[in-house]
Amino acid sequence: MAETINSSRQFWCETLLKIATPVLKNMSEGKLQQVMDVEVSPTWDGRNKAIAYMECFGRLLAGIAPWLSLDDDDSEEGKSRRQLRKWALKSYKNAVDPQNPDYLIWKGHSQPMCDAAYIAESFFRGFDKLWKPLDEETKQRYIDRFTGLRVINPPYKNWLLFSAIIETFLQKVNHSGDAYRISSALRKMEEWYVGDGFYADGPQFLFDYYNSFVMHPMYVECLGELTENGKTESYADCKYSYVIARMQRLGIILERMISPEGTFPVVGRSMPYRTGCLQPLALLAWKEQLPKELSNGQVRAALTKVLSNMFRDDRNFNAKGFLNIGFNGHQPDMADYYTNNGSCYIASSIFLPLGLPADHPFWTDADEEWTTKKAWNGLSIPRDHGYSDYDGTLLQVIVKRIKKRLTNKFFN
Repeated sequence: MAETINSSRQFWCETLLKIATPVLKNMSEGKLQQVMDVEVSPTWDGRNKAIAYMECFGRLLAGIAPWLSLDDDDSEEGKSRRQLRKWALKSYKNAVDPQNPDYLIWKGHSQPMCDAAYIAESFFRGFDKLWKPLDEETKQRYIDRFTGLRVINPPYKNWLLFSAIIETFLQKVNHSGDAYRISSALRKMEEWYVGDGFYADGPQFLFDYYNSFVMHPMYVECLGELTENGKTESYADCKYSYVIARMQRLGIILERMISPEGTFPVVGRSMPYRTGCLQPLALLAWKEQLPKELSNGQVRAALTKVLSNMFRDDRNFNAKGFLNIGFNGHQPDMADYYTNNGSCYIASSIFLPLGLPADHPFWTDADEEWTTKKAWNGLSIPRDHGYSDYDGTLLQVIVKRIKKRLTNKFFN
């Protein structure tokens, strides 16, 4: 069994390197924009195609930052990680150096706010190994670029969290974050929570994977930073324990959506983001917050099967080794008007559990069949149940709300 488990981690690492190396090796040398062939949706809306480089870079680093943050060792994995981190640090520098050919687009359109958010997220996920080693000039350039994005008015949907995570990062590094931008975005997420682990993307609920791509991860990570992972109960009336429990519920749903064959439903916008659809499940595993219903062995086995189905061959890569547009192959017709092949690197978020060391139970526990595989094989599985934030009867909830309103009226 140990050999099987080691082979799983090795496969994950090999796949990560296959996806990341063409991006970071070239960008560290200032050659990404020279080498990478940009592919855009057939219905592309006409924005500057060079935004693809920022999307590619930010989304990739957000997914692999935890792995890059592990301590160095002399294993083959460790040597590869050390090399990739070296390239990543040089790439971070080049991304904000106006004299470098790989200087990214930081203004001129609203899209830079979106992908600057993923860069900020990568710094959160790899703060000690990816932010701290940067030289002071580079750090100041990021602070300046992030601050400069305040001229962008984010659309009234998941984009509010892009602003929030950037401002939360600024608050972390130099206490210059805009508290209103943060608190208003988090409060909107609370208003848009529709129940059983799902948020609406703005005033209207859409059944797609944006709860995975943006809303759960960025809401949890902002609130985690602002409450010191729950040491303070809440921030801006948003409870950390609630948002974790909601993400755990979504994790349960996502795990149950993985078929016995290791596939999952293709539904909604942005399906070329591929394995990014499962980001909350990967994030919960990395943070050691899997709900009691999910074991390390079953989650690892399920994600490994999905990863194998998606990346066991070259169907998702172009001739130069960069991701193409599609779900499991080159399928450009499924792309939305804003999709380019740089967008697809959010798929790297499945690699978050690689931030756990090789001797962690996520990697050493025995393989287990995941829920649908057990169910279709006639094995016993726990019954499923919904999740509610409310702890008490409806009458108790109403009484609590009345008391809160009366308190606010007379004492504020």
